[in-house]
Amino acid sequence: MIERPAAIDASGSGAFEDMLRTVEELDTPDGYKAELIRGKIVVSPWSKLRYLRPMRRLRSQVEAYAPEGHVTETSPFLFTFPSSERGFGPDLFVADEAAFDTEGRHADGAALSLVAELTSLSTKDTDWLDKLDTYGRVVPVYLVLDMQVQEITAFWDPSPKGYRSRTTVPFGRALHVPAPFDFDLDTSGFAVTPESAEGESEDRGTATSGPA
Repeated sequence: MIERPAAIDASGSGAFEDMLRTVEELDTPDGYKAELIRGKIVVSPWSKLRYLRPMRRLRSQVEAYAPEGHVTETSPFLFTFPSSERGFGPDLFVADEAAFDTEGRHADGAALSLVAELTSLSTKDTDWLDKLDTYGRVVPVYLVLDMQVQEITAFWDPSPKGYRSRTTVPFGRALHVPAPFDFDLDTSGFAVTPESAEGESEDRGTATSGPA
């Protein structure tokens, strides 16, 4: 059983499609997901149990303002970004439902209208760096719920160099979620008991190597 995010060796192949096939063939344990991050296949746990309540509150509000024909889910689906050679499984996403009318195990990241990530000590760098850079070129809105500092940031207006705009508020204050959603998010109830570094050290994932 994987206790921390772990990187797996992908047999030296750097081709993005080869890496995707490896991810599809992985028999990940229940409660774990595999993502393509910086040229490696990273296997890590899904969100902590104590994140269920804020995730449900976020989902119910976002879903009410989702664009027509888009679905709001926390289900474990992989979205690919071929130009960045990345594949991410967001904690929460809103995407065009038509993207799922196909065979296969992964969806096109261009179908996303919003993604949200709830940080943990083991995923925080990825959420704030690699995912921010990748989402910022494609996804209209990216929400980062920083569970350690108890605040939420909205990024929007993607460009080839990343998001052009951002707003941060502490949990408890309303956050405006921009178009195509355009509503004020109630962030009260998002706070959870702070996690300890010692407890989090058992929750990291594994990576499989390949070129970045």
